[in-house]
Amino acid sequence: MDFAFSKEELAFRDEVRSFIDKNFDAEMRAAVGKSRTGFMTKELHIRWQRRLYEKGWMVPNWPQEYGGPGWTHVQRYIFDQEMSQAGCPPPIAFGPRMLAPVLMKFGTEQQKRYHLPAILKSEIWWAQGYSEPGSGSDLASLQLRCEDKGDHFLLNGSKIWTSYAQHADWIFCLVRTEKTKKPQEGISFVLVDMKTPGVKVDPIITIDLPVPPFQEVNQVFFTDVKIPKENLVGEWNKGWTCAKYLLEFERGNPYSGGLKRGLQKVRKIASVETTEGKPLLQDQSFARRLAEVETQVMAQEFTELRLFGRLKAGQNMGAESSLLKLRGTELQQAVTELAMDAVGHYKVPFIPYIPGTNQESPIPDHADGVTQKFLNTRKTSIYAGSNEIQRNIIAKAILGL
Repeated sequence: MDFAFSKEELAFRDEVRSFIDKNFDAEMRAAVGKSRTGFMTKELHIRWQRRLYEKGWMVPNWPQEYGGPGWTHVQRYIFDQEMSQAGCPPPIAFGPRMLAPVLMKFGTEQQKRYHLPAILKSEIWWAQGYSEPGSGSDLASLQLRCEDKGDHFLLNGSKIWTSYAQHADWIFCLVRTEKTKKPQEGISFVLVDMKTPGVKVDPIITIDLPVPPFQEVNQVFFTDVKIPKENLVGEWNKGWTCAKYLLEFERGNPYSGGLKRGLQKVRKIASVETTEGKPLLQDQSFARRLAEVETQVMAQEFTELRLFGRLKAGQNMGAESSLLKLRGTELQQAVTELAMDAVGHYKVPFIPYIPGTNQESPIPDHADGVTQKFLNTRKTSIYAGSNEIQRNIIAKAILGL
C-alpha cells in the first residue's frame, strides 16, 4: 500500500492548516489549553462549529445530499489529523458523528428533515443515553423502561456517565421495551427532548475535580416522561441494530494525531524538568520509554492509514474499528502516564482552573493540567465498550476464535 499523499491531498492539507490559523482564535486556544478534555464552553464550541459550517466542513462524514463536503476518505483522515495536531476540538460527536448516521439509515423522512439540518447548523446539542447504573459495560442489560401507552411512550429509569447532558437540548436513548431471554432483543432506540417534564440532570463530580464550565459527566433521570411515538427510530424492539451501527462510528476514529500532540507535550516537559542536573530528556531510562511509546504511536498511525485505505477502496471498516479504539485508548493512557512521570513532584498539588478568578497555581505552565488529564483518561479504556469487550469482538469477528 502507498502511504504517500498526492499533490492534491497535500494542497488540501495546506488549506486545512490555513483555515485553522485564521478561524481557531486566541480565545478558543486559551480555553482548550486550560481544559483536560478538550472541551471549551458551549458558547465557544458553537462559535467554532458554526465557522466549520460556514466553510462547509462541519460534517466530514456526511454524504453530500445531507450537507457533507463530499470528501474522500483520505481527505477526511487528513482533516481529522490536522485538527487534532493543532489542538482544535472536533464538533461534539453525539449529534454529527453518532446520531446522524443512525437517522440517515434508520430514521423516518420526518426525523431526517427536522433533526439533520439542526445538527448541521449547531442549533441542537445532543447527548447520548446508553450507560446505566449497575450495568458496567454490559449495554444489553439496560433497564430504562419504555412503555407503549397507546398515543405516547412513557419512560422511567436513568442513564449515567452522560457527557455534557447539562448542555443538551435532546438525548437519544436505548430503552427496554420488552423483557426477553436474549437481552439484545426487546430494546428500542428513542429520541427525547430534554425540556420534557420528568427529565432531570444531576452532575457527577469526578476525581479530577472539574469546575464549571469543564464539569463533564452526569446522571439523567426519567420519571414518567411522555414522548411522542414519532420519536422511535427504526423498529420497535429492534434498537440493538441501531446501537451496533452507531458504535462503529463511535469507535472507528483516528487517534494518532492527538497522540502525537500529547507526545510533543511530553518532550516539552522533559526538556524543562531535570534529573541529576540534566534535562530529563537526556535520561537513558526515560528516553527509552518515550521512544517505545513513539514507536507504538507510529504503528497506530499506519494501522489507521491501512484501515482508512480500505474505506477508500469502498470496503467497510466493520469490527476492525475495535482495533483502533483498543490501541488508541491504551496509548492515550500511556502518553499521559509519561507526562505524569515527567512533571515529577508537580503532579501532586494540582488545582483546577477556575475561570474569572485571579487564583494562582503553584505549578508551572508546562505542568498545568497534566494530573487532570491523567486522571481523566482512565475512562478511555471503558467508554464506547470497554477494552475487554473490544478484545472479545476482535477474537470473534476478526480472528474467528
